[in-house]
Amino acid sequence: MSHGSVLRIGTRASALALWQARHVADLIARQGDAPNVELVHISTEGDVRTDVPLWSVGGKAFFTKEIDRALLAREIDVAVHSLKDLATRLEPGTQLAAILAREDPRDALLSRGGQLLQDLPKGARVGSSSLRRRAFLAHARPDLAALELRGNVPTRLERLQSGAYDAIILAAAGLKRLGLDAHITSMLSVKEFPPAVSQGAIGVCVRSDDAHAQRWVMALDDSDARLTTTAERALLASVEAGCQVPLGALATLVGEDLHLNVSVCALDGSSRLTAEGAVPALPTNAARLGERLAHELLAKGARSLIAAVRTVGSAVAAP
Repeated sequence: MSHGSVLRIGTRASALALWQARHVADLIARQGDAPNVELVHISTEGDVRTDVPLWSVGGKAFFTKEIDRALLAREIDVAVHSLKDLATRLEPGTQLAAILAREDPRDALLSRGGQLLQDLPKGARVGSSSLRRRAFLAHARPDLAALELRGNVPTRLERLQSGAYDAIILAAAGLKRLGLDAHITSMLSVKEFPPAVSQGAIGVCVRSDDAHAQRWVMALDDSDARLTTTAERALLASVEAGCQVPLGALATLVGEDLHLNVSVCALDGSSRLTAEGAVPALPTNAARLGERLAHELLAKGARSLIAAVRTVGSAVAAP
């Protein structure tokens, strides 16, 4: 049972994480007879370790582990995550009770001079914290200089405006949610820059034995977002890529069908593998579609691309 009738929602304290947690609190409050909700701020390893590139850190769940631990320790009743940060294998004893309606899943380019990606001058400095974005950037524009970019969304914007970068690439969803989308120069095409698995989706976890929290959270589940992210997460789990691999995927609903497109790119952009497929849009089909395309990618040689990335990651992470 939850703590009294109050539902405690655990969240990171960044502007975007708080927006997401308040959004969940608001959706719960709109239900009749809803319990009171309280936000609990939790600091994660990803918030503390801002000195290293995300991709060089071993292990997964960089931004979620501490929140899930608090959930299991019954310090909170509901955990709100950017779904793209959540490991494909959930902590035992927790369940992904809701996936909220998805915001724009695309990546956005923000450039100081307002240039589009193809118009950036040779050697322009482009900031990104993601190996995936850097690999696809190297594929699209090998003549640009990819630089590490950490910090929350407002901090990254400030660093662009201060001249530390000529352009940066961020998820459109976060910019839109924070009301910062006026800074977007252009949206990057999902063909050139396939987004991170589940980008733009918010995942809400509860304890598997907490019927009270389940009741309020499960009502928030969006069936379209559940279908598309289930396919994408099954793909990622089967490739066993984790967040440190330059893999992008996007599932979309087209009429009665669920489509899935996926690409894996070499870190230097030199080679790129893609796979795509479609199935009737039924919950039972979503995970199977992801698994099928994962096997197709692996058969095409994705393992060697992933192994090369792992070598780079462990070399950088070594003391």
